[in-house]
Amino acid sequence: MPANHGLDVAYQTLYSELVQRSLDESFTSEFSSNGRFVAVEVKGKKYWYFDTPKPEGGGQHRRYVGPVDDPEITKRVEAFKDLKADLKGRRRLVSTLIREAYLPRPLPIAGQVVEGLAKAGFFRLRGVLVGTVAYQCYAAVLGRRLEAAAMQTGDADFAQFHEISVAIKDSMPPILDVLRQVDPTFREVPSQADGRVSTRYVSRGNFNVEFLTPNQWSDDQAGKPVPMPALGGAAASPLRFLDYLIYQPIRAVLLHGAGVPVLVPSPERYAIHKLIVGSRRKEDRDATAKSAKDRLQARSIIEAMITNRQHADIASAFTEAWDRGDQWRAAIRTSIATYDDDFQSSLRTELAKGVAELGSDPAGYDLAERLTDGEASQPRPK
Repeated sequence: MPANHGLDVAYQTLYSELVQRSLDESFTSEFSSNGRFVAVEVKGKKYWYFDTPKPEGGGQHRRYVGPVDDPEITKRVEAFKDLKADLKGRRRLVSTLIREAYLPRPLPIAGQVVEGLAKAGFFRLRGVLVGTVAYQCYAAVLGRRLEAAAMQTGDADFAQFHEISVAIKDSMPPILDVLRQVDPTFREVPSQADGRVSTRYVSRGNFNVEFLTPNQWSDDQAGKPVPMPALGGAAASPLRFLDYLIYQPIRAVLLHGAGVPVLVPSPERYAIHKLIVGSRRKEDRDATAKSAKDRLQARSIIEAMITNRQHADIASAFTEAWDRGDQWRAAIRTSIATYDDDFQSSLRTELAKGVAELGSDPAGYDLAERLTDGEASQPRPK
């Protein structure tokens, strides 16, 4: 079926059910019945932790769970004893969504890697799946088919804020051990800037796993690995613009096995971020192909969200990026200019509608369209 074709509402309902049941299962599998959840205040904000008695006695082992103000987490903490795992049922849901709804699934190795990291606690520790494997989740999230040509990948990228990695006082098992449970040929790739640590791991079949973190330091830090206490001995490559991408991620399910509950960037942030990075890659053949893929992913998501009448969501992500400065604006302009006239016109019109709906002047965001009073005052669809 063509890209941007809407999913039947029955399949959208099945996916919503899968998201809920997968998150339920992650609680029943990660936390044992002999422990207890406790709310701990850290720097004025409350977080859930899970305490279990140490085997040798004398104290508790404490694991990070998540913020108290996350309703999905708190709901499951309060109902923990009543949650039941349902592996076979979830496998049937995944199979139906792939076979009948034609939703994308990852390569087996990609699904196994994401599942392995999920079981090791990566998403519980507020890590975010990024890159093309995350893009594969958005068709189900948006209820529309996306460009299949933009879904091919031989790697999986994972990101976490450095300050979160430090603050949560918890850690995954050693990353290399986790990856070798998936494929024993995985090995560390020493960082070129500091050979004592690794941000990237590769299998004999050339599947790459990389850890990233926002570069919130000076440009001198670019390329230098950053220690990440929560990531089981892995460091992370610092990247500009990544803080924008992984802020306020959403819950989704990767359609592998019985469904893997993950955190991914919101689709509107993912799309705008791809516009930015798509124009900033170095000029070589590999980078040119990646830039084309970036822009194809951005366009596919934007077209789906426009059809869903989510122009205000796109506009909110767009204006936030635009307001961050000249380099951000230049990157966005450059990418938009590469598209055909029809898409450029559609994008600018819908962005202008969204910006006006948010209470700002489209002219302040390089949007040439002038809206009538009637267009500007239309309420946002529910």
